[in-house]
Amino acid sequence: MSAPKENVSLPFKLYCLTVMTLVAATYTVALRYTRTVETELYFSTTAVCITEVIKLFLSVGILAKETGSLARLITSLKENVFGSPKELLKLSVPSLVYAIQNNMAFVALSNLDAAVYQVTYQLKIPCTALCTVLMLNRTLSKLQWFSVFMLCGGVTLVQWKPAQATKVQVEQNPWLGFGAIAAAVLCSGFAGVYFEKVLKSSDTSLWVRNIQMYLSGIVVTLFGVYMSDGAQVLEKGFFYGYTYYVWFVIFLASVGGLYTSVVVKYTDNIMKGFSAAAAIVLSTVASVVLFGLQITVTFFLGALLVCVSIYLYGLPRQDTTKIQPAETKSSKERLATV
Repeated sequence: MSAPKENVSLPFKLYCLTVMTLVAATYTVALRYTRTVETELYFSTTAVCITEVIKLFLSVGILAKETGSLARLITSLKENVFGSPKELLKLSVPSLVYAIQNNMAFVALSNLDAAVYQVTYQLKIPCTALCTVLMLNRTLSKLQWFSVFMLCGGVTLVQWKPAQATKVQVEQNPWLGFGAIAAAVLCSGFAGVYFEKVLKSSDTSLWVRNIQMYLSGIVVTLFGVYMSDGAQVLEKGFFYGYTYYVWFVIFLASVGGLYTSVVVKYTDNIMKGFSAAAAIVLSTVASVVLFGLQITVTFFLGALLVCVSIYLYGLPRQDTTKIQPAETKSSKERLATV
């Protein structure tokens, strides 16, 4: 899966987006199966950690193929990984920010109704577009902004579940919930676009950047295991509840993570968001067949909006494989263009 460095063709971009979408959809269905059908429930924190480890080894393997020999691989790792603590710290930022995002999402879900959470959390889509404009000096047309907000509405409808009259067991703080969701949305937009900026700001190999990020990711996820399930993991074991299906889910997450980095490198974070939305629609359709899920009118309308928004966003053609020069327009002008 070693990608060319220059002049990436449209078929290659479409291939990566398609594979990423299909893997994400399959992952969602398989994950639901392992969390609802398996009798001995595994620790999700350990699965996330193992995923980071596998992504690290896969990236080292692809870098070995890219460098062409063991000696050049070792030299590359010495220069770019072990000999560059500043670069390691730079790539630890997305891992830390994503960890904060996940915790903020948990706080938000604990203090807001599920329906309110579903709607407000989708603001991460326009937030990513805003970060793309401000951090990467890129402009979006009015049609592209319209398609971004259409996607936001479509995903909300696809995931909409009618509010149920259930008794709330814990006291909720709406202001804390909205504050947490705002932090999660900002973290999501910033982390993704920050990683994209790092990838496109230098000629450093994508796989070197992945190795740098996954090393910090392993540390962050190990800390997550300790904080969330430390006592139970010590009692039952790190791989408690693991089955062939669980390993399949981990494999999908690993492959999906690598393809995501390729998509970010050669397209952009907004396209990644559109791909994720398409995966939500596909996985929901698959759940109808596998789990007997009922298709609702809101899902149908949401899926239609997602499909139309993907088409509209793809109409204006521009090069997103490079960061645009900063001197062309100010931030206000770039926002006014849209």
